[in-house]
Amino acid sequence: MEFLDIPFFDDDFFKMIFRFFINFTFLTLIIRFVYYPYTKRKDYVFTYYLISVIVFFLCFTLKKYELDIGMALGLFAIFGIIRYRTDAIPIKEMTYLFVVIGVSVINALANRKMSYAEIIGANVLIIGVLLIIERYWALKQEDSKAVIYENIENIKPENYAVLKADLENRTGLAINKVTIGNVDFLKDTAEVTIFYFRVN
Repeated sequence: MEFLDIPFFDDDFFKMIFRFFINFTFLTLIIRFVYYPYTKRKDYVFTYYLISVIVFFLCFTLKKYELDIGMALGLFAIFGIIRYRTDAIPIKEMTYLFVVIGVSVINALANRKMSYAEIIGANVLIIGVLLIIERYWALKQEDSKAVIYENIENIKPENYAVLKADLENRTGLAINKVTIGNVDFLKDTAEVTIFYFRVN
């Protein structure tokens, strides 16, 4: 049955639901069990889920049309959303964004030439690589924080060790490096930037 030349039901519905289940399962493994435990960034969890779900359905819809130029424009738009942002995204979060988009595209666009074993295998391999890099190969990530420091005598080069020890005592962080920014002699304050390794 059709309404306005659009059928009420298509056999591809079951294919879409099954593909979505596969995609959502592997996305959950990537986002909730690989990304979140190492970063604790809840804001990006929401973003990754929503973007990946939209990308999946967008690609699955485009797949119904045998238009090569349309598919190319659609994929261009999908990867173009990486630049659609107001704040700069850290490189690690950007990488995970690319991963969840890529996984969704793979799961949505796989055709009869690609078996379910290959689809699942590709997803498993991606998760495996992420786990290995996160758990065993990832280097410590250095973060920085700008603070206003009032003990201006300690910013002298000869008092660097005293400055570093004082900042470590106040912040409770193991500081790797301290840099001096703007100095306000009227208020006896200085802008200092501390560098430390992130503790997951």
